[in-house]
Amino acid sequence: MTELTSSNRTINPRALPRASGAPHRRSGRVRHAIGYVLLCLVALLFVSPLIYMVATSLKPSADVFTTPPTLWGSSIEWGNYAQAFTYLPFARFILNGIFVAVAGTAINVAVAVLSGYAFSRLRWRGRNLVFVLFLATLMIPQDVLVIPMYVMMQGFGWVDTFQALIIPWAFTALGAFLVRQFFLTVPQELDDAARVDGAGAIRTFLFVMLPLARPTMAVLAVFSFIAYWNSFLWPLVIVNDVEARGTIPLGLQQFFGQQGSEWNLVMAASVISMLPTVILLILLQKHLVKGIVTSGLGGR
Repeated sequence: MTELTSSNRTINPRALPRASGAPHRRSGRVRHAIGYVLLCLVALLFVSPLIYMVATSLKPSADVFTTPPTLWGSSIEWGNYAQAFTYLPFARFILNGIFVAVAGTAINVAVAVLSGYAFSRLRWRGRNLVFVLFLATLMIPQDVLVIPMYVMMQGFGWVDTFQALIIPWAFTALGAFLVRQFFLTVPQELDDAARVDGAGAIRTFLFVMLPLARPTMAVLAVFSFIAYWNSFLWPLVIVNDVEARGTIPLGLQQFFGQQGSEWNLVMAASVISMLPTVILLILLQKHLVKGIVTSGLGGR
């Protein structure tokens, strides 16, 4: 070890005091603790309505609007969930909602994958112009389209039918945009290799591109399913026989009648209506994380 020599003494570098990192580590732990506390407070702020909904769904009817308000009632009434199915044909609303959401999601994903592939990998005249016009439809609010869409469904004779609930909103530009942006991140060499092996455009799409697009398709499927499942305005306009073809939002509205509102049953039905979307998110969680990372973030 080299020693530093001054005019009157020799200094050993090992004897020099070292700067302690303990204060920095301590301040870092404090910042992390504060961050976790703030994060928990924000999470509690968002979760508190759900907690109140679940708690109210288990209250007796007389304890919903007590003074002062309480989170839990005098007893836990699990029978509210069973009563929600007998108070109204809620099982029919759930089946209708699942059928409409699944069918609409399947059509939406299929159309988005096909159109995204055509806009990204196929070469044809006017492709970019058509895509810009197609994308411009995203600027039109859906509420503006309700009246012309109703007139069109009336001309088709589809008023108060399931196809009127499914078809009009199954062709959206958002899905095509997400899939197109993902396909643009895929190297062109994959297409060239498939073409060298003798695969055409359709076979390349089915066996090369489609497996790669599964995460993006999962993201689009979740968005589409939630949009169909929570849609209220369009079913309210197009459905006449609510008990036969009503979906979950229309079914929840039926709990508010002229005789008053059974809020504990409304909350129980709301908790039940959340289960399909929660299950879907859990099943597709792995694909969602990957799909959100890759969807719409790249392109050439």
